[in-house]
Amino acid sequence: MVFGLVVPPVHAGTGVHQTSRALMGTRVDLTLQGPDEAVLNQAGDAAYAEMTRLADMMSRYRSTSVLNAINLSAGLQAVSVPPELMQVLQMARAAALSSAGGFDATVGSLRNWNFDPSQPSIATAAQVAAQIKLVDFRALVLNERAGTAYLTQRGMRLDLGGIAKLPILQAGMRQLQHHGVANAMINGGGDVLVIGQLDGRAWRVGLRDPRQPERLLGSVSLQRGFVAASGDYERFVMHQGKRLHHVLDPKTGYPTQGPHGVALVGEQLDTINGLGAAIMVAGAQAGRERLARTAGVDALIVDADNSLWLSPGMAQRLQRVAV
Repeated sequence: MVFGLVVPPVHAGTGVHQTSRALMGTRVDLTLQGPDEAVLNQAGDAAYAEMTRLADMMSRYRSTSVLNAINLSAGLQAVSVPPELMQVLQMARAAALSSAGGFDATVGSLRNWNFDPSQPSIATAAQVAAQIKLVDFRALVLNERAGTAYLTQRGMRLDLGGIAKLPILQAGMRQLQHHGVANAMINGGGDVLVIGQLDGRAWRVGLRDPRQPERLLGSVSLQRGFVAASGDYERFVMHQGKRLHHVLDPKTGYPTQGPHGVALVGEQLDTINGLGAAIMVAGAQAGRERLARTAGVDALIVDADNSLWLSPGMAQRLQRVAV
């Protein structure tokens, strides 16, 4: 899980239903509570079906996805996109504008990086130099009225890995609510969304310490909203004694050199989505300044020097683990 969000094991109470499936290159866990097991099963199946549909639509790894249709048509023609994808593309554009390009979905143009330990790929300086010219969020043209998306330069690619997961989890949660589920947690490989309670108490989500991944920093409790995270210690490869990780700086084409990890808690998707990656790129000081201007988000940053910073809201919210 990115940054290491941990959902403690649930000791089955009345009407607790838990299930897991592989999705979006990770594991997505559902924990639901309600009086009718059949309803929970049906709701869970509907949520997985919806999340799978959207993940297939937005995956750069799926050759038949709508996202790949945009990528393959770069520099040639606009592509019709479904409303759900248009919404995510609009979020990507908003995140890029608010971060002055610190978040940029066109980092998918940097095609030679692969941080899968089973088949790692390290981009050469020549490859980065050639491809960084294609990283420019302003070259993504969205026509909301016509429902089309267009990358203006041949060879450009979108990667929505840093912006699509939370909307997909939210779509799954809407399915659960549509089926009458009032108490639910969705844990998507380090990004968590909750509503309601478990056994009458707020949901608890643990935060691993990036400096010592085997340990917890503490936990946060909430009854509604997101716990989202970005970090450098989960998806990485070692190269010439250096750890290279998957959060790429759109301005350099290389992995970021700033914070080790960022964890965010908030209720509004638009406020929190893409923010962690943007702070990883901008650095801890710029991140703290931005968070001071961002209402409704509690944050934790572990900087490159291993120092720990908590926003005032996170300092009140985080229940620390005794050493």
